[in-house]
Amino acid sequence: MSHTPKFSRRAALAGAATLPFAASAVKAAAPMLGASQPPFKRVKLGGFEVTNLLAGTAVREEPQSIFGMNVDKETFEAVSNANKLPLDAAQFFFTPVVVNTGSELILFDTGLNPAGTTAALEAAGYTADQVDKVVITHMHGDHIGGLQTDGTPTYGNAQHYAGAVEMNHWAAAGNERFDDIVKPLMDQFTMVDDGASIASGVTSMAAFGHTPGHMVYMLESDGAQLMLGADFANHFVWSIGHPDWEVRFDMDKAAAAATRRTLLDMMATDGVPFSSYHMPWPAFGYVERTSDGYRYVPHSYQLTL
Repeated sequence: MSHTPKFSRRAALAGAATLPFAASAVKAAAPMLGASQPPFKRVKLGGFEVTNLLAGTAVREEPQSIFGMNVDKETFEAVSNANKLPLDAAQFFFTPVVVNTGSELILFDTGLNPAGTTAALEAAGYTADQVDKVVITHMHGDHIGGLQTDGTPTYGNAQHYAGAVEMNHWAAAGNERFDDIVKPLMDQFTMVDDGASIASGVTSMAAFGHTPGHMVYMLESDGAQLMLGADFANHFVWSIGHPDWEVRFDMDKAAAAATRRTLLDMMATDGVPFSSYHMPWPAFGYVERTSDGYRYVPHSYQLTL
């Protein structure tokens, strides 16, 4: 014989009255963990997989000492305020890219140090010894810093590539960081010029100005394109929105501004997405032309479908 339980209003109220005490008995304070970012972001491009690696971040104070050096304080503040950007600091991201073509694994730039890049690479499912090619877009320290680990090549199975103009400049410049990190590996580098094919569907493009031989790379697979922009633009507002604003790190500021305008116009006209080393993480986006310049449009899901 079965019995159907009966619930009274009095029993329900009595049970409810105990709930706050039960909850407080098991309640525990969770630790504050701080802001965080996932270490990689992977998208599809035709038959390629393109993975951005978050190799590090840094906060820099007094952003107008870096960006908009040729505009007055009032203009810089007005643009910053319109875009909800703080005036006292800027967040930098350092974003190497690894491209899986289906037959080769190609790493573009190596970060500030080997640890940050290899940790992100491993989080993305790869190991350093799987990398077939390493491409250095230019020789600034935050791009070459991970080439060596304790005096040996970090990517020991990889062939290395760099722009010929860039390599020749820094080889004669007497730069301590270049001399320590890159010079010992120079015999492992293949020099490339504008329009060189690094692999099928991976083509170099001269983008001089940021450094004397700065290069960007166009990826193309199954009719889809994506540009790896390196440091052609270092900020999504102060560089993309205002390409003529001078940037402290640009060695030839006029040439860098001209390069920015050329590449921004190409991407806005053709609808080509891009990844760029210092864009806000996860650093994939598009460019839209505005009445007086350009606007950065962050990627949402277009390249994941």
